[in-house]
Amino acid sequence: MKRLYAFFICLLAVLAMRAQIVTTTPDFPTENDEVTIIFDATKGTAGLKGFTGDVYAHTGVILSTGTSWQYAPTWGDNSAKYKLTSLGNDKWQLKITPNIREYYGVKDGETVKQLAFVFRSADTSKEGKDTGNKDIFVDVHTAGLTVRFDQPAEKENLITNTALTIQASASVASALKLYVDATEIAMEANATTISKSHTFSTAGRYTLKAEATANGKTVSATQEVTVLNGTSTSEKMPQGVRPGINYISDTEATLVLQAPQKEYVYVVGDFNDWTPKSDYQLKQDGEYFWITLSGLTKGEEYAFQYLVDGSIYIADPYTDKVLDPWNDSYIESTTYPNLKPYPTGKAEGIVSVLQTGQTAYNWKVKNFERPASEQLVIYEMLIRDFTEEHTFNAAKEKLEYLKNLGVNAIELMPVNEFEGNTSWGYNPSFYFAVDKYYGTKNDLRAFVDECHSQGMAVIIDLVLNHSFGQSPFYLLYKDADGKPSADNPWYNQESNIKNTSLSWGYDFNHESEYTRALVDSVAGFWMSEYKIDGFRYDFTKGFSNTPYGENDWANGPDNARIANLKRMSAAVQKRQPGAYVIFEHLAATSEERQLGDAGILLWCNKNETYCETAMGWSGSKTDFSGLYAGTSMPAGSLVGYMESHDEERTGFKAWKWGNTGVIASTTSTNTGMSPATGSNINLSTRTKRLATNAAFFLTVPGPKMIWQFGELGYDFSINNNSDGSGYDDQGGFRTDPKPIRWDYFEDADRKKLYETYAALLDLRHSYPELFASNTTFSWKVGTANWDNGRTLSATSIDGKSLVVVGNFTLADKNFSVTFQETGTWYELLKDNEPLSVSSTTQTIAVPAHEFRLFTNFKPTLTGIETTAPDAEKPLIYYNRGMDTLVLPAGEAKRVEVYSVNGMLVMTQEKCTSVGLSALPVGYYMARAYMEDGRVQVCKIMK
Repeated sequence: MKRLYAFFICLLAVLAMRAQIVTTTPDFPTENDEVTIIFDATKGTAGLKGFTGDVYAHTGVILSTGTSWQYAPTWGDNSAKYKLTSLGNDKWQLKITPNIREYYGVKDGETVKQLAFVFRSADTSKEGKDTGNKDIFVDVHTAGLTVRFDQPAEKENLITNTALTIQASASVASALKLYVDATEIAMEANATTISKSHTFSTAGRYTLKAEATANGKTVSATQEVTVLNGTSTSEKMPQGVRPGINYISDTEATLVLQAPQKEYVYVVGDFNDWTPKSDYQLKQDGEYFWITLSGLTKGEEYAFQYLVDGSIYIADPYTDKVLDPWNDSYIESTTYPNLKPYPTGKAEGIVSVLQTGQTAYNWKVKNFERPASEQLVIYEMLIRDFTEEHTFNAAKEKLEYLKNLGVNAIELMPVNEFEGNTSWGYNPSFYFAVDKYYGTKNDLRAFVDECHSQGMAVIIDLVLNHSFGQSPFYLLYKDADGKPSADNPWYNQESNIKNTSLSWGYDFNHESEYTRALVDSVAGFWMSEYKIDGFRYDFTKGFSNTPYGENDWANGPDNARIANLKRMSAAVQKRQPGAYVIFEHLAATSEERQLGDAGILLWCNKNETYCETAMGWSGSKTDFSGLYAGTSMPAGSLVGYMESHDEERTGFKAWKWGNTGVIASTTSTNTGMSPATGSNINLSTRTKRLATNAAFFLTVPGPKMIWQFGELGYDFSINNNSDGSGYDDQGGFRTDPKPIRWDYFEDADRKKLYETYAALLDLRHSYPELFASNTTFSWKVGTANWDNGRTLSATSIDGKSLVVVGNFTLADKNFSVTFQETGTWYELLKDNEPLSVSSTTQTIAVPAHEFRLFTNFKPTLTGIETTAPDAEKPLIYYNRGMDTLVLPAGEAKRVEVYSVNGMLVMTQEKCTSVGLSALPVGYYMARAYMEDGRVQVCKIMK
């Protein structure tokens, strides 16, 4: 009983807070009144408590004809009319003027029932909401006599045998009465308020009524209160179930919620009209609560939430689908057809979805063979900014483009549900649900399946350092200040890292067995359900509780962190041997070496270096050497990249700050240079510099990563937004949507850059022994070698060798180059033009901004005609460099070329090649009918 008494005291405190979070003048506002709103930021969720920046109201109205928000601005609208005025002491004022109808623009004939509010910071990162993370509502009254409830809050829940204060107010002095169901419990003859304490001894749902009579007129208000059983029935869970939704049959599902120290749980949803009924109270098995739902309709989706200890509403943390009241309405039907509507008026906050009898996805590729980790060429992709449709399906249609480029793995930025629709995904909310803004669960499966069919692995980005306010793991255990409570099984109350540049959201406690189990189950789920081949874990520096100060960048070494990360990687390998585990760690080499020795891949950021060389600057920042693992780091352990989602684009810096020779190269600082320096750097020069960068990147042994559209010289700033705004780096946030420029592929200079990437990767994949961990590799890439050129050399254990020489200066140069041996070498990008090397030291002419690549053997690549016997040649292939269909096996009777839509666009009779320059950029299919009766099909991507 002591615990129940404590709960009752807390309940009264909650009621008091709800009553004060917003006050109005006048006390009973009508549609035609000017209204002053006073918001107390210390009440409700207290998300804006102590905040001193600008505060705005996201506000709308609830009409008498419905329950959803109307006349609300776009989320994040910082117009002056929505800005609050600080009154000090965490009090904020909003004027709704000249009246409610005109402020919101309510149409004639519509009646306003309530005002709706969420108060937020200007950047939307902080919110002030009602207790339980609910929207704030203010009743709008009719003129004249009105009565309302002040206590309890609407849809209040309490437990049996506790007293509830019921209080009502009238707009004028009246004869007031209070009822519970049909029983009168209090009366005042002439008053504006009435109050009565009432005890409910039996669980159930009760209707409260307040009645006011004045001047011969009687009005009333009603609301419901639900009385719950505050104790749980103990019973063992069925064998084999685990936290989340367990499908038992086409009509049954067992729900399991892990909630240590909680007292009781109900489930509410479509199956019980969102009412916490006794038949839907979960049984308790230790720290687990469970219930088996029966009589479900096969294939029907049911939305539901858990009601925990009478006041906490959460979606199932392990659900694979959620409905979002704030963001689902912005998802197009073409993205997610037949999306189940949110249960507006019945639920608040995010709800989970269950569906029995789902049809299993029929995988085309059942046993995908992953590329070896040291051979990975990863393409980092943000679905949102990769195609205009921002969908898995649209991205799937671009896979041939990536395959032709030479990509063999795609790394998707977070695709599990995150807060909002257009985020980068590093504010996760539900770890097992596919974000619907990108498409359906099966759309993602089809994307992975098609990647596998084209030889590409799929890696997903997981964010398990932190989450934010929508996470059920947070909502279950938080204190009055909005922080994770001390008894939260999953989170630390405060981040162990005090440096604000390394601290986001609510910090997971990776020393907790609860968090470790969650981390492992997340990885297991995605590998099992979606055949994901590996993971890139975000900010793994945070995966310990070792304290770091405000100016500490947490570089370690941190023995607790190392042990935890090794444990985590081993758990992935136990579930799926050979899966990729990649850390964004960027810590001390001594720590990264230990992780690399454990088979973990680590991000290697060389953005600054490659930006400097793309700009044509020299100096201390231009040393490539840290990219190669094999000396200080285990060979093949570094995933090198010139840019990722987090860094400024090399193409942008090449455009804005490219060196024209006006400023001495020794003054390069990456800042302080006049933007005019780069304004005259033409596209041809820029793409040549970017191609030379690629030659000194993609030929280095070890896994590599390309940020999307880097292969086309994407040159909009990371700080730009989707309207482009020229090429400037102003006008947007880092995480804003960016311009999507597939038209870049139509530009000759950009397409040549793409083809350079493709040729380098073709060489890499055709001769993997040259780029293996046992390759003898060296380069002359230090800061003192500009005028003497930069070179790179590699020799495989079977004697194949390559040499790359690059000219990063502003003028054509002759460089002295050391070859591994004398004899005939071949220049890759000049159709294998032979070079006679009579001495291992040879002078090589290299134009400004360009490179030359030589091999001591004649490579056979996709775009280079082979000299093998005719019987070994393909019947037909597409030569990208020549933009020509080539028929090396002999003359064809007829060649037909079809568009992607199946339309015949070109035919040619009696030919050994077909020029395709007349065709616009796009996808085509060619069919060759040979003289001997053979027929071959060739896919073409121009």
